[in-house]
Amino acid sequence: MSDARARARDLARESIARGNATGWFEQLYAESERDGFAISWVDVAPNSYLVDWLARNPAPGSRALVVGCGYGDDAELLASRGLEVVAFDVAPSAIARCRSRFPGSSVEYEVADVLGPPASWSAAFDFVFEAYTVQVLPGEARRASARSIGGFVAPGGALLVVARSRGLHDPEGLMPWPLTRAELDEFAVQGLALTRLDEIVEPGDPPVPRFVAEFTRP
Repeated sequence: MSDARARARDLARESIARGNATGWFEQLYAESERDGFAISWVDVAPNSYLVDWLARNPAPGSRALVVGCGYGDDAELLASRGLEVVAFDVAPSAIARCRSRFPGSSVEYEVADVLGPPASWSAAFDFVFEAYTVQVLPGEARRASARSIGGFVAPGGALLVVARSRGLHDPEGLMPWPLTRAELDEFAVQGLALTRLDEIVEPGDPPVPRFVAEFTRP
């Protein structure tokens, strides 16, 4: 695969045009497994912003949820800290890889869609981690997914969101579509409040601006 990101954009565009905002993930993961190319957002290592957050918050409760878990590295990091972890992805191929990479893991890996999650997950987790999922969804699916994710946080719990960012009047550009500051407010449901926001520019060509946002529920 000469340009895996371009392939992801093609699949996303085709799936969204059919009215299915999340259906392309499985096709991308399945093609990656078959053809051996790397998915651009899968680092096969824990997210560095999650590592930093855990250094500041070493005891984030007893139960955690990882949204769009990919190949499971973030979930395994949280499990290594003694948390009971549920990790989900809409792509069955991704979940199958998690289970094969970490046989005997304590993590509960599940196939699920953030736009239609199990009702039992509502307000059920002390810590929720979301990185790079909402930014690849369009329109109402984007807003609905953010609200769904915010709804997973239990009273007294926290949500950490990592996403590409852009100014309100900056062009959306190509998928992944960066979030605006106003779009972060979509996560703030049921009393969830933004309590810390770091705006970071990662070096690169071009540089990548990101939001690292922490929400808490009283």
